[in-house]
Amino acid sequence: MAQGKTNAMRILDAKKVPYEILTYQNEDGKIDGVSVAQKINKDEKLVYKTLVAEGNSKQVYVFIIPVGDELDMKKAAKAVGEKRVEMIAVKDIQRLTGYIRGGCSPVGMKKQYPSFLDLEAAKLERIIISGGRIGMQMELNIEDLQLVIGAKLMELVKWKD
Repeated sequence: MAQGKTNAMRILDAKKVPYEILTYQNEDGKIDGVSVAQKINKDEKLVYKTLVAEGNSKQVYVFIIPVGDELDMKKAAKAVGEKRVEMIAVKDIQRLTGYIRGGCSPVGMKKQYPSFLDLEAAKLERIIISGGRIGMQMELNIEDLQLVIGAKLMELVKWKD
């Protein structure tokens, strides 16, 4: 597995934010969040995925939600004050963020987009997010993540029955 610091790690280091690196094998191609949570042996309620969307205004937004949940597009639009938001195409992820699908961290994107963290994260002390590379996750304090990326806590996920 490729080693070395990712942009996300360099930013956390520069801000003196402590984090723990968690690695997993990805040769099987299973890089979805639920599979990653299983591979790193962590409860999927602690592992969050980074979703990138665009509003009617063409503004890009970042939503960070638990890997087992689905983004509620109406709640997301309301959170950002847009009439509608839509997920960006996979082909546009790298151009907009500097990261690839499956390795997209909310920390260290090409630009600091408005970021929103699901309200459930407020119940946690620590959160696990992408480390900026497939096969690598980072665990850090929830308040540190909020401070580094300026994330606002909002209700973002669809209710499960």
